[in-house]
Amino acid sequence: MQFSKSTDYALHALVHLGHPERCNNVGIKELSSTLGVSESYLSKIMSKLRQDGIVRAVPGVNGGYELARLAEQITFLDVIQVIEGRQKMFECSNTKSQQHRLLAEEGSARRERDQDQERSGKSECMIEKVMEGAEQHLHQYLREHTIQSLLDEAFKRCNHGASKK
Repeated sequence: MQFSKSTDYALHALVHLGHPERCNNVGIKELSSTLGVSESYLSKIMSKLRQDGIVRAVPGVNGGYELARLAEQITFLDVIQVIEGRQKMFECSNTKSQQHRLLAEEGSARRERDQDQERSGKSECMIEKVMEGAEQHLHQYLREHTIQSLLDEAFKRCNHGASKK
Protein backbone atom coordinates (compact mmCIF):
# COMPACT_ATOMS: atom_id res chain seq x y z
CA MET A 1 0.00 0.00 0.00
CA GLN A 2 1.31 3.40 -0.90
CA PHE A 3 -0.23 6.83 -0.55
CA SER A 4 0.06 9.28 -3.42
CA LYS A 5 2.38 12.27 -3.58
CA SER A 6 -0.76 14.41 -3.27
CA THR A 7 -1.28 13.10 0.27
CA ASP A 8 2.35 13.87 1.08
CA TYR A 9 2.01 17.45 -0.22
CA ALA A 10 -1.33 17.94 1.51
CA LEU A 11 0.08 16.92 4.89
CA HIS A 12 3.17 19.10 4.44
CA ALA A 13 1.04 22.07 3.37
CA LEU A 14 -1.18 21.69 6.45
CA VAL A 15 1.84 21.51 8.75
CA HIS A 16 3.13 24.71 7.14
CA LEU A 17 -0.25 26.40 7.60
CA GLY A 18 -0.52 25.14 11.17
CA HIS A 19 2.83 26.53 12.28
CA PRO A 20 2.12 28.52 15.48
CA GLU A 21 4.18 31.53 14.38
CA ARG A 22 1.93 31.94 11.35
CA CYS A 23 -0.56 34.70 12.04
CA ASN A 24 -1.96 35.13 8.54
CA ASN A 25 -2.81 33.10 5.47
CA VAL A 26 -0.24 31.73 3.04
CA GLY A 27 -0.37 32.41 -0.67
CA ILE A 28 -0.14 29.56 -3.15
CA LYS A 29 3.20 30.92 -4.48
CA GLU A 30 4.85 30.77 -1.05
CA LEU A 31 3.32 27.39 -0.30
CA SER A 32 4.39 25.85 -3.61
CA SER A 33 7.88 27.30 -3.23
CA THR A 34 8.20 25.95 0.31
CA LEU A 35 7.06 22.47 -0.73
CA GLY A 36 8.87 22.42 -4.06
CA VAL A 37 5.77 21.60 -6.09
CA SER A 38 4.05 23.41 -8.96
CA GLU A 39 1.36 25.96 -8.14
CA SER A 40 -1.20 24.29 -10.40
CA TYR A 41 -0.68 20.85 -8.82
CA LEU A 42 -0.82 22.28 -5.30
CA SER A 43 -3.91 24.33 -6.16
CA LYS A 44 -5.78 21.13 -7.01
CA ILE A 45 -4.77 19.60 -3.69
CA MET A 46 -5.74 22.72 -1.74
CA SER A 47 -9.07 22.83 -3.57
CA LYS A 48 -9.89 19.31 -2.31
CA LEU A 49 -8.92 20.30 1.23
CA ARG A 50 -11.05 23.45 0.93
CA GLN A 51 -14.09 21.54 -0.34
CA ASP A 52 -13.86 19.24 2.68
CA GLY A 53 -13.56 22.13 5.15
CA ILE A 54 -9.97 21.50 6.21
CA VAL A 55 -8.63 24.78 4.82
CA ARG A 56 -10.31 27.99 3.77
CA ALA A 57 -9.36 30.23 0.89
CA VAL A 58 -8.84 33.89 1.73
CA PRO A 59 -9.67 36.03 -1.32
CA GLY A 60 -7.88 39.18 -2.40
CA VAL A 61 -4.44 40.42 -3.39
CA ASN A 62 -2.95 39.25 -0.10
CA GLY A 63 -5.13 36.15 -0.04
CA GLY A 64 -4.14 32.55 0.24
CA TYR A 65 -4.99 29.62 2.44
CA GLU A 66 -5.41 29.11 6.17
CA LEU A 67 -6.60 26.25 8.32
CA ALA A 68 -10.39 26.16 8.60
CA ARG A 69 -10.16 24.11 11.80
CA LEU A 70 -7.73 24.00 14.69
CA ALA A 71 -4.63 21.93 13.91
CA GLU A 72 -5.57 19.55 16.73
CA GLN A 73 -8.88 18.81 14.97
CA ILE A 74 -7.30 17.77 11.66
CA THR A 75 -6.32 14.10 11.74
CA PHE A 76 -4.05 12.33 9.30
CA LEU A 77 -7.03 10.11 8.46
CA ASP A 78 -9.13 13.17 7.53
CA VAL A 79 -6.47 14.32 5.07
CA ILE A 80 -5.82 10.89 3.58
CA GLN A 81 -9.52 10.27 3.02
CA VAL A 82 -9.95 13.64 1.31
CA ILE A 83 -7.02 13.07 -1.02
CA GLU A 84 -7.12 9.29 -1.56
CA GLY A 85 -10.86 8.75 -1.19
CA ARG A 86 -12.92 6.86 1.34
CA GLN A 87 -13.11 3.48 -0.35
CA LYS A 88 -12.17 0.24 1.39
CA MET A 89 -8.54 -0.76 0.98
CA PHE A 90 -9.33 -4.41 0.25
CA GLU A 91 -12.30 -6.23 -1.15
CA CYS A 92 -12.43 -9.96 -1.69
CA SER A 93 -13.17 -10.82 -5.30
CA ASN A 94 -12.70 -14.56 -4.98
CA THR A 95 -15.82 -15.61 -3.04
CA LYS A 96 -16.94 -18.26 -5.53
CA SER A 97 -13.65 -20.17 -5.66
CA GLN A 98 -12.89 -23.56 -4.12
CA GLN A 99 -10.13 -21.87 -2.08
CA HIS A 100 -12.69 -19.53 -0.53
CA ARG A 101 -14.94 -22.45 0.43
CA LEU A 102 -12.00 -24.27 2.04
CA LEU A 103 -11.31 -21.23 4.22
CA ALA A 104 -14.92 -21.05 5.41
CA GLU A 105 -15.52 -21.79 9.06
CA GLU A 106 -17.43 -24.95 9.88
CA GLY A 107 -20.32 -25.32 12.28
CA SER A 108 -24.05 -24.92 12.33
CA ALA A 109 -23.94 -21.22 13.15
CA ARG A 110 -21.63 -20.73 10.17
CA ARG A 111 -23.95 -22.74 7.88
CA GLU A 112 -26.94 -20.68 8.98
CA ARG A 113 -24.99 -17.48 8.36
CA ASP A 114 -23.88 -18.83 4.96
CA GLN A 115 -27.48 -19.54 4.02
CA ASP A 116 -28.41 -15.97 4.94
CA GLN A 117 -25.42 -14.63 3.02
CA GLU A 118 -26.13 -16.84 -0.01
CA ARG A 119 -29.62 -15.35 -0.12
CA SER A 120 -28.05 -11.88 0.01
CA GLY A 121 -25.51 -12.97 -2.63
CA LYS A 122 -22.38 -12.69 -0.48
CA SER A 123 -20.54 -15.10 1.78
CA GLU A 124 -17.94 -14.05 4.33
CA CYS A 125 -14.32 -14.00 3.20
CA MET A 126 -11.88 -14.80 5.99
CA ILE A 127 -9.06 -13.02 4.16
CA GLU A 128 -11.21 -9.89 3.85
CA LYS A 129 -11.98 -10.15 7.57
CA VAL A 130 -8.25 -10.04 8.41
CA MET A 131 -7.66 -7.17 5.98
CA GLU A 132 -10.58 -5.19 7.44
CA GLY A 133 -9.08 -5.65 10.91
CA ALA A 134 -5.76 -4.27 9.67
CA GLU A 135 -7.53 -1.34 8.02
CA GLN A 136 -9.39 -0.57 11.27
CA HIS A 137 -6.09 -0.50 13.18
CA LEU A 138 -4.52 1.76 10.57
CA HIS A 139 -7.51 4.11 10.68
CA GLN A 140 -7.35 4.25 14.47
CA TYR A 141 -3.63 5.07 14.37
CA LEU A 142 -4.18 7.80 11.76
CA ARG A 143 -7.09 9.22 13.81
CA GLU A 144 -4.79 9.55 16.81
CA HIS A 145 -2.29 11.70 14.91
CA THR A 146 -3.18 15.28 14.12
CA ILE A 147 -1.42 18.17 12.46
CA GLN A 148 -0.97 19.63 15.96
CA SER A 149 0.51 16.44 17.41
CA LEU A 150 3.08 16.45 14.61
CA LEU A 151 3.91 20.12 15.23
CA ASP A 152 4.23 19.45 18.97
CA GLU A 153 6.64 16.59 18.34
CA ALA A 154 8.72 18.67 15.92
CA PHE A 155 9.02 21.55 18.41
CA LYS A 156 9.86 19.14 21.22
CA ARG A 157 12.72 17.75 19.11
CA CYS A 158 13.91 21.24 18.15
CA ASN A 159 13.93 22.39 21.77
CA HIS A 160 15.59 19.20 22.96
CA GLY A 161 18.32 19.60 20.32
CA ALA A 162 18.83 23.26 21.26
CA SER A 163 19.14 22.45 24.98
CA LYS A 164 21.96 19.95 24.28
CA LYS A 165 24.21 22.67 22.83
